[in-house]
Amino acid sequence: MAPRRRWLLLGLTALAAVALIAAGAVVITRLTSDNKPGGAPVAGSPTPTPIVTPTPSPSGPPPGAGITGPLNLLLVGVDTRVSVPGWEPHSDAVLVLHVPKGLGQAYLFSLPRDLLVDIPAFPKAGYKGGKTKLTHAMSFGSRVPGKPKEPSTAQGYELLRSTVAGYTGLRIDAGAVLTFNGFDRLVNALGGVDIYVDQRVESMHRRPDGKYRESVPGGYTGPQQVYEKGEQHLNGWQALDYARQRYITGGDYARQRHQQQLIKALTSKILDEGLARQPERVDQVVAALGDTLIYVGGRRIVDIAYALGGMPENKFVLVGLPGSGVGKGSAYRGEQLTAVGRKFITELRAGRADAYLAANPTLVVRK
Repeated sequence: MAPRRRWLLLGLTALAAVALIAAGAVVITRLTSDNKPGGAPVAGSPTPTPIVTPTPSPSGPPPGAGITGPLNLLLVGVDTRVSVPGWEPHSDAVLVLHVPKGLGQAYLFSLPRDLLVDIPAFPKAGYKGGKTKLTHAMSFGSRVPGKPKEPSTAQGYELLRSTVAGYTGLRIDAGAVLTFNGFDRLVNALGGVDIYVDQRVESMHRRPDGKYRESVPGGYTGPQQVYEKGEQHLNGWQALDYARQRYITGGDYARQRHQQQLIKALTSKILDEGLARQPERVDQVVAALGDTLIYVGGRRIVDIAYALGGMPENKFVLVGLPGSGVGKGSAYRGEQLTAVGRKFITELRAGRADAYLAANPTLVVRK
């Protein structure tokens, strides 16, 4: 990949940090939503971390010098319809980045938005707990008693974090939530992204000129943007649009795969240019994203980005966890991971992910 050098390039880095390796941040992709405009203990404060970071002195230790792993980062893309008063955020993209001790490798996997999970009680939002789709955890957690039209995305993240920790058995050390506008801005700041489109994808939502298609009863009408199979260079709105399509062959599991591929492509770009090791740029990017990014963690974004910035790109492994529906038709309740998918998480916790993936190579997402 021959990345264009844009100083703001940034950012991603920034995000990255949060996300992962950088970028994952990218991640965070709100990539998803189909809408237009616990368990293990968890670490981190529910309050967004300040983004003002002093530049380290040349004689002092580099940012993140004390971070050795393991790390588990939760990357969330949310459906926030800012034009709708009181709209509760839904987690449309939920990705977990696991970095083992030593920080020499990383595994990124997605959890289906409709995954049936046990959501714990959350008194802060008046939620009593229950078994339902994962996407609702952030929504239920965002409710602020006495303020029905002022949901809190940061508070909703708290309940989502506890839910994911309980389901996976992984301690969540830090996390990031990125909205639609933030993702679009991030990709454009990087000068676009090069990605291998693994199947022909027709957009439900966008026209070839980037404008939204007209909404009509039962769907949309008008010319459609099409992403042909092969190597493609995508700008911000195209990357977001491509990664949110789920009414395609493979459904939501194909969408999860495309989200992961996009994150890896952005991460590769960041690593190629060494951005995660440039603290000033990380801070600039985070500042530029403003309130489109919410970061929650015990360490600064710049620390995590720097610590992960030296990871070889070929050690960033994408894992696709297979699943199936629970119930059919009007009795559909959600999704569940297959035994093979659930076992991967067990083996990951035990430090045996490589051996398990070698025995189950179809779980590795290529490209």
